[in-house]
Amino acid sequence: MNKPLKPAGLTRRDALRVGAAFTGGALLVGCSPADILSVGAKADVGAFGPFLKFSPDGWITVISKHIEFGQGSGTGLAAIVAEELDADWSRVRIEQAPAVARLYGNKVMGGTQGTGGSSAISNSWTQLRTAGAAARSMFVQAAAKAWNVPAGEITVQNGVVAHAQSGKQAPFSQLLAEAAKVKPAQAPTLKDPKAFTLVGSDRVRRKDSQAKSDGTARFTQDVHLPNMLVAMVAHSPRFGGKVASFDASAARKIPGVVDVFQIATGVAVVADTTYAARQGRDALTVAWDDSAAEQRSSDQIAQAFRDLAAGAAPAGDLKWQAFDSRGDAAAAQKGQAVVETTYDFPYLAHAAMEPLDCIAIVKGNSAHLIAGSQAPTIDQLNTAKVVGNLPGAIGVETVFAGGSFGRRANFSSDYVVECVRIAKHVGGGRPVKLVWTREDDMAAGHYRPLIHHAVRVTVDKDGFPATWRHRIVTQSIMKGAPIGGGKLDETAVEGTMGSPYLKATPVVDAQVILPDGKVPVLWWRSVGATHTAFVMEHTIDQLAKAANKDPVDYRRALYAKAGSNRHLATLNLAAEKAGWGTPAPAGWTRGVAVHECFGSVVAQIAEVKLENGVPRVGRVVTAIDCGIAVAPDQIAAQMEGGTCFGLSAALFGQITLKDGLVQQTNFDSYRVLRHAEAPTVETYIVASPNPPSGVGEPGTPVIAPAVANALLAMGQAPTTSLPWVRG
Repeated sequence: MNKPLKPAGLTRRDALRVGAAFTGGALLVGCSPADILSVGAKADVGAFGPFLKFSPDGWITVISKHIEFGQGSGTGLAAIVAEELDADWSRVRIEQAPAVARLYGNKVMGGTQGTGGSSAISNSWTQLRTAGAAARSMFVQAAAKAWNVPAGEITVQNGVVAHAQSGKQAPFSQLLAEAAKVKPAQAPTLKDPKAFTLVGSDRVRRKDSQAKSDGTARFTQDVHLPNMLVAMVAHSPRFGGKVASFDASAARKIPGVVDVFQIATGVAVVADTTYAARQGRDALTVAWDDSAAEQRSSDQIAQAFRDLAAGAAPAGDLKWQAFDSRGDAAAAQKGQAVVETTYDFPYLAHAAMEPLDCIAIVKGNSAHLIAGSQAPTIDQLNTAKVVGNLPGAIGVETVFAGGSFGRRANFSSDYVVECVRIAKHVGGGRPVKLVWTREDDMAAGHYRPLIHHAVRVTVDKDGFPATWRHRIVTQSIMKGAPIGGGKLDETAVEGTMGSPYLKATPVVDAQVILPDGKVPVLWWRSVGATHTAFVMEHTIDQLAKAANKDPVDYRRALYAKAGSNRHLATLNLAAEKAGWGTPAPAGWTRGVAVHECFGSVVAQIAEVKLENGVPRVGRVVTAIDCGIAVAPDQIAAQMEGGTCFGLSAALFGQITLKDGLVQQTNFDSYRVLRHAEAPTVETYIVASPNPPSGVGEPGTPVIAPAVANALLAMGQAPTTSLPWVRG
């Protein structure tokens, strides 16, 4: 998923600007950005703070400020609290937090409430440890007072408070009333990680598995409210197209259709059932105005990008931006290049299992949303603009979502706002469920951008990079962000910028240019690393081959030059477990790749062979340094899922346009990896005392270059574009 919504940080000026829009310009003195965005919000915070609830029957509820859409972070968050609390893990459950940024803001997102950038565990680590330790202290003090014993003699284990000398003990539930009267410590003593008994153990298994297995888990499609309508929308088949006219006479004759009307994004059909809404939409006749729409083919857009990288003059105010520069830039264009190549990457759809959907209830200027909201604060902000209210006054009930990979968090809240506009038109507080079909979802844009790289590297006498010239051309994800943002869109260059390979190169001239486009683009699981990891890692293998050096040893030397000890340790672990340096199984060839993103380093060694000209991956050995491993089993699951997700895109993934029309709208044409094609993924975790870092995304971008490097090792030409399988 996904990238934080505003990497440059939500400033006070940003929030004041937003706040002023909804308060008539009133000055809000002494307020943080999260406070301003939470004006009007209501939250029931009990004696144990915003993250914990205790029930008299012994259940402990951990409030998760992050959505659960398959990544398993809710269980990890609960385990962090339970560890410091010394709770009975079998009596811990999870509840989704309400949308209140001042309580549940994500520091990585500048205090807005949201999930992304593989930050759920990392941004909550200290916060939840503190919440658990503070609550534990409250129970200890309550017991000490009740038993008239020193608090220092009291122990807590598995949810039971005990005093060994007197033989007294009690579960949390018996001490609840008195503990609730104790003022929680602001800075309670936290455990030494060496004393952890739950965190880092195999006991941390998903808490949502049962509900998702027996069908009791609640997704948006599972919500059925009294008198609720279902809506579908006919959208323009071209990005930027508008409704010129429409004929709804046939649609209105469909049994169950209640109304048909035009909205900003198309023509809405509301009906009693999903089937009636679909039939009604199919019966519409819509004429589209494409005068301002994108009518180019993706090949034309890609060629324009290649032309810019090759030296074509940028149009208008468009300029190249340097993101890494050292030494004499002119030298990067001189001398005999060992590698001088280009790379092209297509648009990619998120293709989550659950297409986009939302429920909105609008009455006057009040609104309540039920959805798999990845960015509640942004959804509140955009909804507030439609209904004319304070962002914090917009209710958001977040339910499970069937994947996202970044799609459910976008600056415009496209599908949410569409639902709100329809519900506002319906009026009267009548619930409206907006349903997008797979085709709606896949043709709606917000893709991983189309990207072009041009790389030129010269080497020193030992075969290591001496000069590195790098050009990236892509559409900006961050342009037009309503809050935050900066001069350089780091989502376009992350992974190249800061690469240990560039740090080890004396002369670097790395620049990016961000031409505008009409195709909406968005972060996609691992964001910039989806292309930069491939370019950097595949280029390094080509350099190692030219120098007649082992690619693992070549990387080790560069990491030593760059002082990249974490990369080195992670690579060494993967090489050891994969048996690098020993013969691969007969018929298979090994390839290696290493990349850092979201604070974690992942190294992968893939065993690959060609079957009918198509790469087949058998075994993938993965090593990850992600700091303290909260849930090892879930880390392994994320490495497996990320590897398959990345391999699927590298083999088959591409969205293409023909005269502006999207050509892939379902899985018959947007091919994904099948079970029989999935590799065996082994995961090994580097032992670390550091706080946790990202896991959900770092496993995605490494597999493609590892496979490309295996193909290179078996004598194939370098891979300069993806996917490997087209058509």
